[in-house]
Amino acid sequence: MAGSDIAKPPVTPVTRAVFWMTGTLLSFSLMAVAVRELSGDIHSFQIMLFRSVGALVILLPFAVVAGRAIWQTARPGTQLVRNTVHFAAQLGWITGIGLLPLAEVFAIEFTTPIWATLLAVLFLGERLNRGRIVAVLFGFIGILVILRPGVAVIDPGAFAVLGAAVGFAITLTLTKYLTRTDSPMTILLYMSLIQLPMGIVLSAFVWVTPDLLQLFWLMVVGATGLSAHYCTANALRIADQTIVVPMDFMRLPLIVVVGAALYAEAVEWLVLAGAALIFAGNYYSIFLENRVRPEHAE
Repeated sequence: MAGSDIAKPPVTPVTRAVFWMTGTLLSFSLMAVAVRELSGDIHSFQIMLFRSVGALVILLPFAVVAGRAIWQTARPGTQLVRNTVHFAAQLGWITGIGLLPLAEVFAIEFTTPIWATLLAVLFLGERLNRGRIVAVLFGFIGILVILRPGVAVIDPGAFAVLGAAVGFAITLTLTKYLTRTDSPMTILLYMSLIQLPMGIVLSAFVWVTPDLLQLFWLMVVGATGLSAHYCTANALRIADQTIVVPMDFMRLPLIVVVGAALYAEAVEWLVLAGAALIFAGNYYSIFLENRVRPEHAE
């Protein structure tokens, strides 16, 4: 057929990374809803415990099938540091979910690419080109618009989420480093195993026996936390961290709709304006990457 002679456009690494990051943004959005449903009734320590338990329930059958290879990590120390930082960052994020509108939480969390880009350049040897410089500058201006330091009183929840964003940036940088030697499944397995005892110890002081509905939402947290990190780890194997992370911004429009529909949350226009600045800078960066990388398509 004549149509068969038409060459299909190459699937670039950036395109495949977009596919995986779509799974990431959907997972984190659903997890935010689950955490909001649990806020005030179940402590964040306990949420983190069930997050690890739920992930292990899903992972263990795959680990059994995969055999000994999935348990082998070339960097156990890095695994420990990564998951300790991530545990603390996740606690900050959960705290923010209970104190702020969902859209504001996600908008503040979008400072992650600023720190992630700088960390990737400093420690992973990635280059700081024109597009990435624009993304960092626009991101910094965007967060100033959102937080308005010196103009408005900053909610304590905002500081919790901002700290979480720095922690997530460190986590992402270490994830990229680990993907050089460890598979995404190995990274996820060690995340659950290392964070499980942390959750057990801390939950012992605040334990509340969940009812069936709360147990459902706790399992949702575990499943979506796992899927989000699996998708992110795969995206990081395909493309540079400074390209993968900005794609996460697309979950802001989704969470705005969710917050308005489920919780009647009104979004301040400055929050959207700041997020738009951040998105614009990162879209420009992605646009440049798509122009200069087609020769690397597989």
